Amino acid sequence: MHIDARELSNGSTIEGDICIVGAGAAGISMALEWNGAPYKVILLEGGGFEYDEKVQELYDGKATGQRYYPLKSCRLHYFGGTTGHWAGFCSTFDDIDFKKRNWVPHSGWPIKREDLDPFYARAHKVLELGPYEYKAAYWQNMDKAFVPLPFDNEKVWNKIWQFSPPTRFGTKYREPIVKSGNIHLYTYANVVDIKANSNVSSVESVTVKNYADKEHTIKAKYFVFACCAIQNARLLLASNKQAPKGLGNDHDNVGRYFMEHLELKSAELYLANPELMKMYSIEYGVTKVRAELALSEAMQDELKILNGTSSLIPLEIARNRPAFIDIWTKDPREAERNMHNAGRNANNAKKASVSASAEGYKAFQLFTRMEQAPNPASRVMLDTEKDSLGMPRAMLHWELTALEKRSLRKIYETIGREFGRAGLGRVQLMDYIQDEKDESWPSFTGGGWHHMGTTRMSDDPKNGVVDANCKVHGIANLYMAGSSCYVTAAAPNPTLTLVALTLRLSDHLKIKLA
Repeated sequence: MHIDARELSNGSTIEGDICIVGAGAAGISMALEWNGAPYKVILLEGGGFEYDEKVQELYDGKATGQRYYPLKSCRLHYFGGTTGHWAGFCSTFDDIDFKKRNWVPHSGWPIKREDLDPFYARAHKVLELGPYEYKAAYWQNMDKAFVPLPFDNEKVWNKIWQFSPPTRFGTKYREPIVKSGNIHLYTYANVVDIKANSNVSSVESVTVKNYADKEHTIKAKYFVFACCAIQNARLLLASNKQAPKGLGNDHDNVGRYFMEHLELKSAELYLANPELMKMYSIEYGVTKVRAELALSEAMQDELKILNGTSSLIPLEIARNRPAFIDIWTKDPREAERNMHNAGRNANNAKKASVSASAEGYKAFQLFTRMEQAPNPASRVMLDTEKDSLGMPRAMLHWELTALEKRSLRKIYETIGREFGRAGLGRVQLMDYIQDEKDESWPSFTGGGWHHMGTTRMSDDPKNGVVDANCKVHGIANLYMAGSSCYVTAAAPNPTLTLVALTLRLSDHLKIKLA
């Protein structure tokens, strides 16, 4: 059922078994798991069912350090969350992503890839993906035009991606949530404070506010915060009346280790003969599966580098596409229009070109999607400025290290050698990664709007915020859901993994309540 919190009597108290804060991919995925269960589930959404400028403005904040997108437009603040402008890219993390790597400081999850496998399979249904299959050989058998590059797989392999339609959670799952008998969706219910018991070992309630000057109290046995990495950290830090440093922040880890995926053009590929490269191509809204080039675990270990992938974009398209960070504005609606227009202009330029034959293209841009190393200096903090509901605004300091730059260079040196060895063509690195002593980043450096790591997972409270079940250390009934729990970022977009991790958390809570 649906209740507009603006219509409730001021000072209302709402009670349930589970309170889920945030109705994006994580929050809705979890709520659906409880549909029809003998428990009352409270799902809180700060906005409504449509874009609301006043609500969106609550996400505004400051950014320092490495140039970043406007915080206001990085996330959508209404039912369905950022799936409203999600592109649908999905792939699983690799085994190495969960391991402790001695060359990657602060790496190592308390869970393994195999712990997520059954939940990845379930997440496929939620995200409307195809079979839970990520081996290139499987897709080659499905489509004989899927011809892989003749590389040494011990060095460079084909990492498979699947594409969601993309699933718009706000549209796809609105009806089952609203019509549910035990899921109580409250819109316009922005959490502004978390109240714990006297010794701060358990959460008793959360306070919500809205623009109708209404304030309500939510009580539950368990609380799950599924807001996003920046807002999860912001809420814990701002709930500092009983814990001066913020809830769950005894060891100053809340907000730290903010990670993004580095997404930027890195090299150009010139082939001896035109190639269609169907296995590596993408047509938005049509392509269901494609491959990207990735370095093997053995090569990452040998070179002591981060994990990343490289996609191939016909150069005639890529050269007419501006850097994302240059066209993404504070208004997310305008920013999305800019993205669509840029893509349309690039495709028009491709159609007008006469250099591409029916056999394919002779030149491609190599575009990177690479993990950022966990870095405690890259963090979310509270600003002194407050939003219109009285919450301190978020302040993001995004900071990269020399490891990212060196990893980027080594990835393309390795891929370049494989193209040369196979006699297919040559790879030209862009100027900014040629000099081994240059640790600076070009102005077009951007991310994927993928926020991760700010309530990271660890068995040791000194090294993280939540345990292997996403429970906040020291607080018996408070959980974090989504990519804020990530220890490392891996190369793939975070949505598939965050849904899988949320389904795992949901199963854990079912056992607790039973």
